[in-house]
Amino acid sequence: MQTTVLCKSIRRIAVISRKYSSPLFYSTTTSPSALKKSIVPDHTLPPNNGQQRRPSRKPFKDLFSLEERTIVVTGAGRGLGINLASAVLDAGGDVVCLDVLPKPSEEEWAGISKVGEETGRTATYHQCDITREEDVEATLTNVASQAERRNKPIRGLINCAGIQQMVDAIDYPTDGFRRILDVNVIGSFLVAKHAARIMRDAKNSGSIVFIASMSGQIANRGIHCSAYNTSKAAVQQMSRSLSVEWGRYGIRVNSLSPGYIRTAMTDRLLEEKPEIEKLWMAGALLGRLGSVEDFKAPAVYLLADGASFMTGADLRVDGGHCASA
Repeated sequence: MQTTVLCKSIRRIAVISRKYSSPLFYSTTTSPSALKKSIVPDHTLPPNNGQQRRPSRKPFKDLFSLEERTIVVTGAGRGLGINLASAVLDAGGDVVCLDVLPKPSEEEWAGISKVGEETGRTATYHQCDITREEDVEATLTNVASQAERRNKPIRGLINCAGIQQMVDAIDYPTDGFRRILDVNVIGSFLVAKHAARIMRDAKNSGSIVFIASMSGQIANRGIHCSAYNTSKAAVQQMSRSLSVEWGRYGIRVNSLSPGYIRTAMTDRLLEEKPEIEKLWMAGALLGRLGSVEDFKAPAVYLLADGASFMTGADLRVDGGHCASA
């Protein structure tokens, strides 16, 4: 008796399953022959496969060139930002450096000026508080006008400006947490927003690169930086979200996530807690911490036409650090 009931139940389920199965696989109104014709085999392509919409082939060297364009770099008064600005010049582009500092590091700016003089490329510096939208809009409008007059329109942005603070979460002052979010997240968004608007209105394709951090994905050992880590996770997600919105304008958006690198910011941190360097080195598969030089090539790649099909990605460059708790 129980076996008979079970068999009837199984048959009933099978009938219901066939009746309501997905039309992608079965339809009560589509004949098997018609369904077979609608399926595209994986070893052939339909007549209009989009090949004609691919960008034209370029010489290999041009895939990594930033010629005939201007790139804006925030946080470019010193450290990583000013070194990435130098990389833009080396790759053939003009560069606009923005920072809240009244003037850039004299030694580092002297190097940029020398490259500009030798190559005929333009590098300018502008004080700008990226947390003030009116300041951002006025500055970018001004530099965009200058770039157009040079026939090198703004077609790229490296959002490098950011601040760090090491405070135990249980004692974290609200104002300090909010300040990090204002600079690292909202400030980065404001510059990206107005740079994208300039590129869209001029009908220029372009690339925006957010400098995030591996700390947006992992749990750091030895340091307590909950606000900073939270802000960098937000930057990574903002990059993905903006890539969806702005792809229709030909604007690519990606993020670059460094690991532990030697900058003025990390040098101050290691002075306060010298034991951290030993902990970091223990997780460095290459046996060294990163340097600002390590990020020039990845940043240029994301800006250049060689990465024309990359958007919404996070390129993590951390030397293989095993930093997860």
